[in-house]
Amino acid sequence: MFHFDFELLLLVLSAVSGLIWLADILLFARLRRNHATSKAPAEPVVIEYAKAFFPVLFAVLLVRSFWLEPFRIPSGSMMPSLLVGDFILVQKYSYGLRAPVSHTRLTEGDMPKRGDVVVFRFPNDESQDYIKRVVGLPGDHISYYNRRVAVNGKQLKIERDGLYQGLGDNNGMYNAGGCDRSGARCQVLFESSEQARYTVMNNPSSPFSVQGEWIVPENHYFVMGDNRDHSNDSRLWGFVPEENLVGKATRIWMHWDFRDNGTGFDPSRFWTKISN
Repeated sequence: MFHFDFELLLLVLSAVSGLIWLADILLFARLRRNHATSKAPAEPVVIEYAKAFFPVLFAVLLVRSFWLEPFRIPSGSMMPSLLVGDFILVQKYSYGLRAPVSHTRLTEGDMPKRGDVVVFRFPNDESQDYIKRVVGLPGDHISYYNRRVAVNGKQLKIERDGLYQGLGDNNGMYNAGGCDRSGARCQVLFESSEQARYTVMNNPSSPFSVQGEWIVPENHYFVMGDNRDHSNDSRLWGFVPEENLVGKATRIWMHWDFRDNGTGFDPSRFWTKISN
């Protein structure tokens, strides 16, 4: 299946426009002056466009590769923290800077902490970006039974916060996260460890109940969606290698679900901090 690599396109366009501009400075401009008559020689259209677009393309490439990258949430797997149609910002430098396209690590960064919401290249298809919450660090023993997470033999604390009522359930305009299947409503819980406190969601009537225990390998992470009964995560396909990390999700900068049955524009979610 064809995968559109916007980062590669930015790199190629920046390189081509920059080389055209450089060639003009070193060679073509002098040739035009040497062949000019009384009037100042006109620049070819290609060189004009290269000079105009190179600074913009290069600036976007630098920002997107080394500082912040925007993503759109496509599914309900991170409800209630993140909704379909949320546009988020991801800090690219949080876990170390990486080269564009090749993803070669250039600098050391912080290690992910339990509770961080991370974007990563899906290990089974690296053309896809996934977003989940870090639950297990390298060396951790993770268990998940009866919808409770335990890390190294200690269950994470939970506090009940009632039933989910908001965008994405059947009281709204669409059912993005399975919140009203079989007539049941999703339960919202606060889950907390020593490092973080965040909201998760369970659907008591859901048949999805992957249980088990896992030992996280060195340089890998165990991740889960906040919508625990409707998330394709480490319980199903395994661990996220450290080199697949893209960055840390920090802010929602806009919500706009433009599908026919979507929620439209919601200004209340502007610049909302993502709980970590």
